[in-house]
Amino acid sequence: MIAKTYKDMLSAKSVIRQLSEFATARGAEIGYENVFDFSLGNPSVPVPAAFTDTMIKLLKESNPIDLHGYSQSLGIPSVRAKIAASLNQRFGMDYTQDHIFMTAGAAGAIAHALRCVTEPGDEVLTFAPFFPEYNPYVNLSGAVLKVVPPNTENFQINFEAFEQMLTKKVMAVLINTPNNPSGIAYSEETIKKLAAVLTEKSKEFGHEIYIISDEPYREITFDGNEIVYVSNYYDYTLSCYSYSKSLSLPGERIGYVAIHPKCPYAKEMVVMCGQISRGIGHNCPASIIQLAVGETCGLTADLSVYETNMNLLYDVLIDLGFTVVRPGGTFYIFPKALEEDAKIFCEKALKYDLVFVPADTFGCPGYFRIAYCIDTEKVKRSIPVIRKFVETEYPNR
Repeated sequence: MIAKTYKDMLSAKSVIRQLSEFATARGAEIGYENVFDFSLGNPSVPVPAAFTDTMIKLLKESNPIDLHGYSQSLGIPSVRAKIAASLNQRFGMDYTQDHIFMTAGAAGAIAHALRCVTEPGDEVLTFAPFFPEYNPYVNLSGAVLKVVPPNTENFQINFEAFEQMLTKKVMAVLINTPNNPSGIAYSEETIKKLAAVLTEKSKEFGHEIYIISDEPYREITFDGNEIVYVSNYYDYTLSCYSYSKSLSLPGERIGYVAIHPKCPYAKEMVVMCGQISRGIGHNCPASIIQLAVGETCGLTADLSVYETNMNLLYDVLIDLGFTVVRPGGTFYIFPKALEEDAKIFCEKALKYDLVFVPADTFGCPGYFRIAYCIDTEKVKRSIPVIRKFVETEYPNR
């Protein structure tokens, strides 16, 4: 006998992964350069040279035991201190190393944050459209994920639906800004209103309601705008971060949880994360990668290509008559399909070797996601193909 929960998950494979596998197989037939694979959110820009130089220096000059041995269970203290100082400088916070826990990316950060503030059976709310992996992240922790319907006008929070779903059973709200898949960054007005609602309901219910803020795209913002740092607006915030996008390090699996210094039990919660690790098999991200991000945590890769790609695609989508909200960040754009069933729309696109992701599993049927973290040259070559697809399949749009 094997575990039914995980066996059942085999029949619900990620649509994103399935489409990525299709693109790879199709590429083997016609050359991957001829497949316009917009399926997977895999960063396409190189790591900063300073990160590579730091790695080389560490390997040449540091004690191998320090580089390749186990770190402390909460992360290397000097690295945690540098991350805290960087956040304080940028966002005006008062973190110390005691508020930072090192993790294997934002996924690891969320896994720990959820277990810090929920018990089995508690509810966690998130907002559509949302990253589909939130389902296993939350539900396999023992908590229950409930999804607030989307506000498709601008993809800010649907507060009317949210307040109806915000019951005493809700212990945390999981948000993602800038958002995968919509590309929308929550406005300051949205975050202030969210904080006000949670403050009021926490008093009414007699317990804290935490924000778990998933922030891997925090550095990818457009039009010169700065991201609204959620922890500046709500004391009960656990900020979950990854260097996968900012430093283009998705394969290194490195990130952290930063718990608001004014949050009661903040330091205790960080220590609790070390105990949570024992139950989920997460222990000590790679020491050498911790040390390298500690030296480069104020840097980013050259992320400007994503805005260039976004503008190219946004302009052609608008020209072709799509309904689409201009992204505020990330490397995703989220148009409404040209027919009611986005899955059929995306299947038709495959005939033109255009690989788009229908948004049903993102909690937003009728829309689709384009991940434009690919070379700008390939984005430019895709534009006439997108035009041909739309003009051929939807001449009366």
